[in-house]
Amino acid sequence: MNKNYTTNSSFFDINKWAGFALICAATLVLLIAKKVLIENNTAAFEVLESRGQIGVFQLLNTLQYLSVPIIYLIKFTSIAFILWVGSFMFGYKITFGQVWQIVAISELIFLAPEILKIVWFLIINPDPNLFEIKSFYPISLINLFDPYNLPKRWFYPLKALNIFEIIYWFILASGIHHMAGKRKKIAYSIVFSSYCLFFLLWLGFYLIVYK
Repeated sequence: MNKNYTTNSSFFDINKWAGFALICAATLVLLIAKKVLIENNTAAFEVLESRGQIGVFQLLNTLQYLSVPIIYLIKFTSIAFILWVGSFMFGYKITFGQVWQIVAISELIFLAPEILKIVWFLIINPDPNLFEIKSFYPISLINLFDPYNLPKRWFYPLKALNIFEIIYWFILASGIHHMAGKRKKIAYSIVFSSYCLFFLLWLGFYLIVYK
């Protein structure tokens, strides 16, 4: 028989829509900061500006800003469904809404690499080109390779395999453990056998279909 544990309040108890609004707002702030402080100062941006083509660039930026909540809704719902099914298979009584809340709040960990990226290009490499900006991701496997000699199909998988992703797995497990109030090792099993497995399969699928 599984032993139930009494759980204390934690940041996972934040209202899911408040957490969603927070992650969207923080992402927009960092995205705008990255474009204003870094991307808009590259040579490519200056060329577009001199050719009078900057309007197209700004339009694409605006569409990117507007797409943030839509992308997050799709991402959170997809991951929450995978984890919810995993929880069900292990006999965890946790609602889809609770899992969605866990996923939304756990996403906050991915603000850290965006902050580090801005700091990196402001202090360490203050004169990057757009290729260097797009190919850089803090503490990821792509940093072990020369991006100029790396096939483009490997960019996304190698950036996706980073320390923040691994931390994200453990945060998800902690959230499920908190919400369900049962043994933590089962929560880890749920995350590793559902989300982590799907994540790795997705990367493999991406490498297969990328042309």
